Amino acid sequence: MTSASTAQSADRSGPDATAGGPPDGSSPTSGGDVPGIVRRRLATVEARLDGRSWLATGVVVAIAAILRFVGLSHPPGKIFDEIYYAREGWALVDKGVEWNYKDGAASYVVHPPLGKWLIGLGEWAFGYSDAEHNISVPGHLVTTSPEFAWRFSAAVVGTLSVLLLVRVGRRLFRSTALGCAAGLLLALDGFHLVLSRTALLDIFLLFFVLATFGALVLDRDARRRRWARALEAGLDPGRPGRAGRPAGGWRDWPWWRLAAGVLFGCACAVKWSALYFLPVFALLVIFWEVGVRRSAGARRPWRDTALDELPWLVLAGVLMVVTYVATWSGWLLGDDGYYRLAERYPNAPLSDTPVVGALNNLIEYHKAAYGFHTGLDDPHKYQSWPWQWLLLGRPVAFYWSGDGACGAASCASEVLLLGTPLLWWSFLPALVALAWLGVARRDWRAGTILFVVAGGLLPWFWFALDGRTMFSFYTAPALPFLVLAVVYVLGAIVTPAGPAGGGAVDAGQDRRLVGGVVAGAYVLLVALCFAYFYPIFVGKLLPYAEWSARMWLDGRWI
Repeated sequence: MTSASTAQSADRSGPDATAGGPPDGSSPTSGGDVPGIVRRRLATVEARLDGRSWLATGVVVAIAAILRFVGLSHPPGKIFDEIYYAREGWALVDKGVEWNYKDGAASYVVHPPLGKWLIGLGEWAFGYSDAEHNISVPGHLVTTSPEFAWRFSAAVVGTLSVLLLVRVGRRLFRSTALGCAAGLLLALDGFHLVLSRTALLDIFLLFFVLATFGALVLDRDARRRRWARALEAGLDPGRPGRAGRPAGGWRDWPWWRLAAGVLFGCACAVKWSALYFLPVFALLVIFWEVGVRRSAGARRPWRDTALDELPWLVLAGVLMVVTYVATWSGWLLGDDGYYRLAERYPNAPLSDTPVVGALNNLIEYHKAAYGFHTGLDDPHKYQSWPWQWLLLGRPVAFYWSGDGACGAASCASEVLLLGTPLLWWSFLPALVALAWLGVARRDWRAGTILFVVAGGLLPWFWFALDGRTMFSFYTAPALPFLVLAVVYVLGAIVTPAGPAGGGAVDAGQDRRLVGGVVAGAYVLLVALCFAYFYPIFVGKLLPYAEWSARMWLDGRWI
């Protein structure tokens, strides 16, 4: 954690300030007559290949991949909601729409198709088998167990999300050590591991939300570099109108922001709950753009942001909608989808007018699905409330079996969607510390992480007032940002060295050493906690007594 101190020494002179001389390839912009404080505030991580950081990233990602792919075919059969999504994934590959093979008709589903398309991609590659519906199809690449096939895409995306978090964390904290710590903590989280080894939609939602955030962070850095170049070239930001703003052609377009629009469209095409992040991401872009103009010395940063950036946000929104609709191409281009043709559903307000009719019917389909979601209040054994989620008050059991030989009179094999307890019970204290540190240090990163976590969790508290049926896996898209909150606090513990001068330097270095030991010990304890609970994350057969010993909250976890 030797470079971790930089993550907390930056940004202390204001919301957009950064300390000079960060490690790992980060350096302030230099040149011209630009004041040093402005150069520091506009500093970003340099866009260059850093072999050491990528080597460290590769080690973390390899750990994540091994944990997610080894024994992926176990447990056998479809567990929990795989009974829906594995079948719907194959139906999309086979017919372009979700299909009920037993009835020979389109299935009524309430989630968009992209996550199921991705599940189906694994089934297309490695084969699909469903004895109940007499389906057995070999893979186009190689034939494996059907469980591996329908879980493959989740394992790939789960591993890639660890990669993303390492790189996002490194860019946020200007520290390879802290970025790798974030990725390692996510890799060693049981909640993330179980979702990465199960054909459910939530791991895909997590990935695309995180990817959208990553693209926006890259957009922030690109826009700051643009302003820095303009200032070095002699731009006077105090001049009115266009003369006080950077000039540029298509190369200076906010390409990463537009990419974020596409990625967020993909997130919405997995689950509509991604929309809770939409106002958060839009406001972050606006705040960051206002901040860069203030740092540069613009006279009217809010007005200039509205004039310059709102059109790009609108275009990103258009790309989001186009991407979302494109994921329904199987439904739009065929005639088999539920609600696709008016003649098959005479009691629904549908139309068979070319093009317009298809879009109208898709809207009516969405209205019906929305009605299902808003009226979902049926009790469920594993339902839980939002205030229980970070406390692990009611995890979801995906699989249970007492069969098999384990060397004891009774045995147990379970897959429990449970976060690694030590990590998850750190989230609430970390959020409190993050809020305090963010105010004390005036650090934009602390506010950003808190803001995104709020977008992922607070809407569910509102729905709880209506008694809606909810589950702990609704936390999934907020999980990477909760991990970032923990890592931010770890970076604060590894404090920077004091100012120049004899004993102050020695005291700062000693404190930094102690902080590094504390942070490293925490990560090690999380790893040990993960190892202890690993058998109930992957369904390993245990003597009943050993399984019971891991039920720390007794009936709440059973």
